[in-house]
Amino acid sequence: MIPAPSVAVICGSRSDLPALRGCFDTLDSYAIAWEASVISAHRQPEALAAYVRDAEQRGARIFVGAAGMAAHLPGVLASLTARPVIGIPLDAGSLGGADALYSVVQMPPGVPVASVAIGAAGAKNAAHLAARILALADPDLAERVRAFRAEQAAGAEVAIDPRSAGEGTE
Repeated sequence: MIPAPSVAVICGSRSDLPALRGCFDTLDSYAIAWEASVISAHRQPEALAAYVRDAEQRGARIFVGAAGMAAHLPGVLASLTARPVIGIPLDAGSLGGADALYSVVQMPPGVPVASVAIGAAGAKNAAHLAARILALADPDLAERVRAFRAEQAAGAEVAIDPRSAGEGTE
């Protein structure tokens, strides 16, 4: 039996899916059950509303909406659920994702959408943020988040000797 999804990831077009690979991989690394759907907020509003209701009934606790250009999907998700919504602005179109970022972060009071970075980095951070939210009520997941952070910190350089760094460069 497939576990109920804790995280529902929605994008508006199949062409958005490659940009979300980091989100899916990161959710998997935390052993968080997730599902992905392609539903356009503009072309399929009724289907999106039905999906949100169904996903909530099946156990989705967080919604992640990924969208480029006008980026209405995360905001529409937030209008349809009281559960946390994380918006990933995608770098589609001629403005490199800035238009999507503005659309995701400029929500009216009472309709919150947490926003992450544009593109692939944002996709990964959406999964990390979802893990941290879910970890508030899941001690095992909280330990996996702690372990990831410790591993990340161990890989970072704490101190360097600039006299030996970059020899041969100007």
